[in-house]
Amino acid sequence: MKTVYFAVGFALLAVGCIALLSPEAATHLAAFSPSDGVGLAMATLAVNKTRDYQMGDKEEYPAVAGDIIYQGAAVGENGSGYARPLVAADPFLGFAEAIADNSAGAAGAINVNVRKRGNIVLPISGLAITANDRPAVYASDDDTFTLTATSNTLIGYVSRWVSTGVAVVEFDAALCKAALQA
Repeated sequence: MKTVYFAVGFALLAVGCIALLSPEAATHLAAFSPSDGVGLAMATLAVNKTRDYQMGDKEEYPAVAGDIIYQGAAVGENGSGYARPLVAADPFLGFAEAIADNSAGAAGAINVNVRKRGNIVLPISGLAITANDRPAVYASDDDTFTLTATSNTLIGYVSRWVSTGVAVVEFDAALCKAALQA
């Protein structure tokens, strides 16, 4: 019983101190529940709050100067923070959702929208039905995919064999980057 009185006294003291500093906050901080005894709750919103929601499986990156990134291209980072049509050994950013024509622009003049995670059907050299064991898939440029790792960029893993030389590839740019850093 002494513990309950101590908890009630402490809660009232805390709410009183907060009420002196901000009367509005005190009304949201104290939550007394007869079934649970006395409790303190976190501050809740008292007004609408606009949030900056991002695109989920999509992202946009500033495009490199003087180049075109075509829809469906594998996109890489050039080492200076700009997106470009993937070149072997670039960090993989995802697949371009639409053309990003920055052929006449300065670096970063436009952005390229990419899908950074998902499943995609790709032609893969050297792929056979035995690929259902989820081998790693690499890119040597923005439209050449292979099972050969040497000097190429990891872009994902075979999810399902479709036909000779074609598979569904599960890709996740963040996981590919993490795999390179491991």
